[in-house]
Amino acid sequence: MIEYFRHQAYCNLWSNHRLLAACARLSDEAFHARRSSFFPSIHATLNHILIVDAYYIDALEGGTLGQRAFDDELPHSCVDPLWPAQEARDRRLIAICYALDEASLVADITLERADRQQREPAHRVLAHRVLAHLFVHQTHHRGQVHAMLSETDVAPPQLDEFFMTQEAPLRRAEFEALGISEAQVWPTFR
Repeated sequence: MIEYFRHQAYCNLWSNHRLLAACARLSDEAFHARRSSFFPSIHATLNHILIVDAYYIDALEGGTLGQRAFDDELPHSCVDPLWPAQEARDRRLIAICYALDEASLVADITLERADRQQREPAHRVLAHRVLAHLFVHQTHHRGQVHAMLSETDVAPPQLDEFFMTQEAPLRRAEFEALGISEAQVWPTFR
């Protein structure tokens, strides 16, 4: 599971990079336009991903940010500052996954909720539920942004070219831009 979480963290970094590169080509009007989704715009959805990442990553690091992560639900008005902020969070998540060991997979995580402290037990069989939840959350909302992009002049990027070995050439440019390599992401496949 530890290797799987590391792969998921790299996939998250790469997917966000590819998605935000597409969103950076939108006009300001298209970025903020009201659309059908859980959040009413690409702008709001990308900011939601960012602040929820802050909440969970901080909790995984044993931090104290808690509910303050949600104080500003729209911290970035455009992609230019949002993109590096998201990349910084993605890299923190990679670091968390590289610090994982058997003991951390079975350690409880405390999440500060608005009305209580939620102690989320980890289970050896299911590995780390908080990490699994975070990866699902990110994928869920990136899919919504992907769908909203299909209503714009910017084509939604492929976000499923990460795990297959034969698709390495399709992700090469982003890996280079991110300063990562196939050997780094897939160390067992060298």
